[in-house]
Amino acid sequence: MDKERIVFLDWLRVVACLMVMGVHSIEPFYLGDGGTLITCEANGFWSTVLDSALRAAVPLFIMTSSYLLFPVKQSTEAFFRRRLSRVGWPLLSWVLLYALIPQYGTDWSTYDFWGNIKHAVLNFPDAAGHLWFMYMLIGVYLAMPLLSPWAEKVSRRGERAFLFVWLFSTTIPFWRELAMLVFGQRMVWGEAFWNEFGTFYYVSGLMGYVVLGHYFKKHVPTMSWQRTLSIAIPLWLVGYAITAGWFWATMPKLFPVRDDIMLAVFMETSWCFSTFGVALTTIAYFLVARKLTANGAVYRRLIVPLSRLSFGMYLLHIFVLTIVFSFMTEWFGHINPWAGTPLIIVLTAACTFVLSALATKLLSLLPGSRYIVGT
Repeated sequence: MDKERIVFLDWLRVVACLMVMGVHSIEPFYLGDGGTLITCEANGFWSTVLDSALRAAVPLFIMTSSYLLFPVKQSTEAFFRRRLSRVGWPLLSWVLLYALIPQYGTDWSTYDFWGNIKHAVLNFPDAAGHLWFMYMLIGVYLAMPLLSPWAEKVSRRGERAFLFVWLFSTTIPFWRELAMLVFGQRMVWGEAFWNEFGTFYYVSGLMGYVVLGHYFKKHVPTMSWQRTLSIAIPLWLVGYAITAGWFWATMPKLFPVRDDIMLAVFMETSWCFSTFGVALTTIAYFLVARKLTANGAVYRRLIVPLSRLSFGMYLLHIFVLTIVFSFMTEWFGHINPWAGTPLIIVLTAACTFVLSALATKLLSLLPGSRYIVGT
């Protein structure tokens, strides 16, 4: 086993990967027919309760990358070459695969192959929304060398000041809604319909998690379980209350709910990765994750291999999930949704995780697998 591995990051990467699959297993219970679709109160309730606890998955992935790679120690050219090749080739491969291969249940006779290819030139295919993460990750890698000199020189107090400003910026989506309520427009602090670069634009967004990962590595000592939980639990409770509270409060309560996609976008305001509640739950999870230092047989034989496969698992899991979800709804869809919905979500996520790991392992055995699954 690689002696340089950081044990808790392997555990965290595996857990975050499972969390992502949980999030995508929940989506069919509040999205459908090209818009917002919540067929019953139970589906709305379980979507709120479960998804709100899982939204920290993407920020945890970013903090993991930051912990390992930031500040950048090698030359900018070498960093770009290594990082972009590891992400760029798999991204290109899976953009094409999702564009060309219809997912399970798709009507082949109406599948727009050529339209998907044209769309893929500028963005990810509609059927592969999870690939947004790859474009974002490339952007994070592009910015890391720029911020590295600052991270190497900044004091603890200075870095903490930046993080406080960044944390405030995570409340801006809610300030925008307040501005809409009071002034009839969602633009705050310099934003306008012709200018999206408001006061906090340059200190907001997912790069805050990069700095947060570095701050943990450099300035936050390992604490006892008692001290860790005394901080993590209140942070998580407040963050979860914000994240779940907004989604539930903005959900119409006359079921079934059928509306265009913008209703779901509005409901998901508190679920966005750069919002206050998600940031608090992310910090809580990361604090707890740092206590996961068990490196025995389970770690060596299961967690490390899964950690190495997690990148490929993320890339391909939508193909697997659509098949698994179809079977789970067929087998358990007759159960009362108060029990059936969480059962379908948990089984879909778990089975997708296992099958994606097996599929990624098989792909990793192929020549040139690094161009497909990054291994």
